[in-house]
Amino acid sequence: MKSAILALCMLLAAPAAVRAADRPNVLLICVDDLKPLLGCYDAPVVQSPNIDRLAARGVLFERAYCNQAVCAPSRNSLMTGLRPQTIGIYDLPTNFRQGAPEAVTVAQYFRQHGYRTEALGKIMHVGHGNFEDKASWTVPHWRPKGGGYQLPASTSTTRPANVGGPRGAAIECADVPDEAYADGMIADEAIARLRAAQAQPAEPFFLAVGFLKPHLPFVAPKKYWDLYERSSFEPPRQQTPPEGAPTFAPTTWGELRQYSDIPETGPLSADQQRQLIHGYHAAVSYMDAQLGRVLDALDQTGFARNTIVVLWGDHGWHLGDHGMWCKHTNYEQAARIPLIVAVPGTARSGVKTGALAETVDIYPTLCELAGLPAPRDLDGSSFAPILKDPAAATKDTILHVYPRSQLLGRAVRTERYRLVEWKKIGEAADTAELELYDYETDPDETRNLAGDHPETVAQLRAILATQPEAKPQVRAASPAGQEAGTAASKPKQDRAAMFARRDKDGDGTLTRDEFLTGQPDPDEAPKRFVVFDADKNGVLSRDEFITGGKNQTVK
Repeated sequence: MKSAILALCMLLAAPAAVRAADRPNVLLICVDDLKPLLGCYDAPVVQSPNIDRLAARGVLFERAYCNQAVCAPSRNSLMTGLRPQTIGIYDLPTNFRQGAPEAVTVAQYFRQHGYRTEALGKIMHVGHGNFEDKASWTVPHWRPKGGGYQLPASTSTTRPANVGGPRGAAIECADVPDEAYADGMIADEAIARLRAAQAQPAEPFFLAVGFLKPHLPFVAPKKYWDLYERSSFEPPRQQTPPEGAPTFAPTTWGELRQYSDIPETGPLSADQQRQLIHGYHAAVSYMDAQLGRVLDALDQTGFARNTIVVLWGDHGWHLGDHGMWCKHTNYEQAARIPLIVAVPGTARSGVKTGALAETVDIYPTLCELAGLPAPRDLDGSSFAPILKDPAAATKDTILHVYPRSQLLGRAVRTERYRLVEWKKIGEAADTAELELYDYETDPDETRNLAGDHPETVAQLRAILATQPEAKPQVRAASPAGQEAGTAASKPKQDRAAMFARRDKDGDGTLTRDEFLTGQPDPDEAPKRFVVFDADKNGVLSRDEFITGGKNQTVK
């Protein structure tokens, strides 16, 4: 009798065990600052053989976009399936749970459904006061120790940065092994985790691997620099912002200016541009080689037969176009991202799709591919049908944002157009400044067409009008219980003395360059210049600087 009961129990348990073993694993590859400048994206100069071979296994999205072109909000959108304007967080320091405390991340959701969830390297944005999300991971998040600059010369001269200590050079070419830098260490750990998972075949895994390059500084072993000839690189032809764009819309690339070998103001020379373009390419090829090692391990362990692989870049990067560098805009080069999804056995492989997709779509897509019911309150929608039929389409528009001082630029991107509506959150729509770009007639965004095409503007603004008003930036309380930035938490400034120090030529006004030089927060300072410049003449009077543009007379 006992043996019969035992046999019955085993028979009943067997289907559940099979179902657990048959559930697909997930390998989520997150890459920092990777734009779709890759061989598989028709950029033949770039040496990216491993990303290209992943594309040959899956579906490449030619029109994929982030939801905000900066690390933390973009990664919040990936993990929560919520846009920044839904969470109310647009900055780096504020943890997403301060805006969405009840959110269930995609990793947390898979964990709740029996997956072992692990994170290596940069997945959520950690730093600037922000931190990882313990609820998402079965085991603590893993970060490499060390892996920064390898040459003393790179830090022989440093420059104070607004956060994180002084910065050295923007590039480094060192004749060192791949494992000397952080991405090599991350690949080592990913390989070890895949091998360890072989001992638990009945437990599906959700493994998130976050590579750090090509994020600044552009450091990579010499052999990856040697793949390219620097003289072959040419600065982009378009060296100015779009004609007619609001003055605050472009980035002043304060992130790059924190590095010691980059001028604090003014443009870069052609040689400096070539050097940075070379460095970006070398860093991409270095990261690509580490991805190749992980894909090799996926094949060698046999997991490739049952593992969904997603490669996602958190945002694009201005590589000198429009005279801009870094991210931090609503323009195409900052907002467009690489996205490749490989699903063994059930989806197409080696194909491209022009269907629109955005970061928030990845969460519900992974749920559908894994056979899990997606949470109902996500902002994104599954693009799983596209993986079987790349000619299909799941949406006509995508949405993204970028903040500038008191303004939020809400953007709607269709297959042909992008409209950006700049206004204060909560203000009436008729207070907005607008940008419109036509990627069929002007793919390089040379001119703002908002004033020339009122019907197109009206159609796109009607789409934005269907969206809930964006939430304002969540403000976290300081340890003392006061809001950051209040008078109680900051000493009073002698702004008259500050003006005198900045007015180098003694002409009684501050140019934009004079105002920006030496600012402790180079990403935010350009936004203040726009606000302070009350008469919009491109310079700050003494009164405007001292009063913050509030039209008061200062004695």
